[in-house]
Amino acid sequence: MHCPSCNASNTKVIDSRHLSEGHMIRRRRECNSCLKRYTTYEKVQLEMPVIVKNDKRREPYNREKIQKGVNKACQKRPVTAAQINRLIDDIERHISESFPYEAPAKQIGEITMLKMYLLDPVAYVRFASFYWNFKDINGFVSSLQKSIGKMDEEIRNDQRSL
Repeated sequence: MHCPSCNASNTKVIDSRHLSEGHMIRRRRECNSCLKRYTTYEKVQLEMPVIVKNDKRREPYNREKIQKGVNKACQKRPVTAAQINRLIDDIERHISESFPYEAPAKQIGEITMLKMYLLDPVAYVRFASFYWNFKDINGFVSSLQKSIGKMDEEIRNDQRSL
């Protein structure tokens, strides 16, 4: 690790702490040359599968796409940036564990909607409205009712398995 102040490579770790349920480490470092202190973060790099779009095209996973949709849905809601990052980290963990090579885009959308529902129900409705891209309100309301019923059932099943 090079010092950001003097670019020397002789630095030492002063303190290490686990963050984000053990998936990230925060390290305080000190440069042996200039004695400046700085912080670095190490994060587990997940191998993400290739995304299979609805029209069968394949594209690399892109965290920014999920983040953009989640941020848009959470605007003016009591959801912090830290909560959004944890949500996206959780979605990525779920995707990489469930789909080692290829992940259907539809499944990623459903995983994201379930996690959004648990985070903030209003943000979930917002996310669902632009994820499903409805033409009229009746289709939106009926799909939303079905989706909420399905998610409530999944949550009950998860709680029973604990």
